[in-house]
Amino acid sequence: MGTFSIWHWLIVLVVVLVLFGGRGKIPSLMGDVAKGIKSFKSTMKEQEEDSAGEKKIEADTTATSTTQDEKTAAKS
Repeated sequence: MGTFSIWHWLIVLVVVLVLFGGRGKIPSLMGDVAKGIKSFKSTMKEQEEDSAGEKKIEADTTATSTTQDEKTAAKS
């Protein structure tokens, strides 16, 4: 009762081989996760830059139209 039977050791061995054996399944899985995170971050950064650019364009357009309205009013 204090020691593990042969079946316990075989199950542990199989689990260890599945996790760490072969072509490095865990490292390749973690590499794929890292690539996904990097892709997500770059996409979020691009979207933030696009939205910041749109806000700047809207602000420039608003400032330009206000200036043109003031020029028209001054001419009249």
